[in-house]
Amino acid sequence: MHVLLVGGTGLISTGITRQLDAAGHDVTCYTRGETDARIPESVEFVHGDRTDYEKFEAQMADLDVDAVVDMVCFTPEDAESAIRAFSGHVDRYVFCSTIDVYSRPVARMPLTEETPRHPPTSEYGEGKADAEDRFFAAYADEGFPVTILRPWHTYGEGGQLIHTLGDETSYLDRIRAGKPIVVHGDGTSVWAPCHRDDVARSFVSAVETEGVEGEAYHVTAEEHLTWNEYHRTVATALDAPEPELVHVPTEVLSDLVPERTTGLRDHFQYSTVFDNSKARVALGHEQTIGWEEGVRRTVEWLDDHDRIDSWESDPTPDRLVEAWRDARAHLDTTFDRDRSP
Repeated sequence: MHVLLVGGTGLISTGITRQLDAAGHDVTCYTRGETDARIPESVEFVHGDRTDYEKFEAQMADLDVDAVVDMVCFTPEDAESAIRAFSGHVDRYVFCSTIDVYSRPVARMPLTEETPRHPPTSEYGEGKADAEDRFFAAYADEGFPVTILRPWHTYGEGGQLIHTLGDETSYLDRIRAGKPIVVHGDGTSVWAPCHRDDVARSFVSAVETEGVEGEAYHVTAEEHLTWNEYHRTVATALDAPEPELVHVPTEVLSDLVPERTTGLRDHFQYSTVFDNSKARVALGHEQTIGWEEGVRRTVEWLDDHDRIDSWESDPTPDRLVEAWRDARAHLDTTFDRDRSP
């Protein structure tokens, strides 16, 4: 097939582009401009801004493609433009949505694709949920051939590893140096990273598989970790010392460093497990790259590209550790344990 990727050079989409090319498809990427992503030489490019809807739709009318994978549709307006551009012209339209369409905290686990989506976790999730609604309506009204995939935390070569305080790569140098690692809460909330190559494989399957139109699928990890185990596995993968994990309440971190804890407030503090069985059956979704192997591959790429900052470049973790330990020590000295209730 001739497959158009709207996007095509981001973290997940780079994997999709490579796998489509390896499977023998002709691939065209629609992007804003040049990229340093490692894309096969056979891939063709069309440049433009998909939010300039009139121009975008005119450009799409000039392309003869069989399927579309849209990685940069974020709003209902983007969705409506895509419907105008591709309705009646393509056999398959695969929309990259997100698990952010669901609310946090969740009432019941695991979440299925039928779990109520409103209110979504974030503004980003709200835009994606509204876009999904437009696509579902277009499928019901006119048979628009949409398939919706909802990834979770995706990582891999070309990206960073997240942690309680964001995605600064100095975290990896701290692990290697045996420095204290700030962990939210008691570290037992559940997280599940999935390598981009496993996620990309399911996108390729959604392009190639018949009978998946009008459906949404979870394409998330199957290996669920507590955050304590997450950090310990990173240390194992890097052949680093057992990490010293300093647990600080989420509320304290959110108050002290709000600019570093958006992900913590919206995501990390909550345990969430997603049911991938629908995608396993229909798309062959499978996690083949475990967290330890994925960490090694990602950090090797970061090392090769000189992308890991020194732990000394980010003083915030040490300041937080010192302040939290001082506060705990003060509490221990001022609380009268022998006082009667």
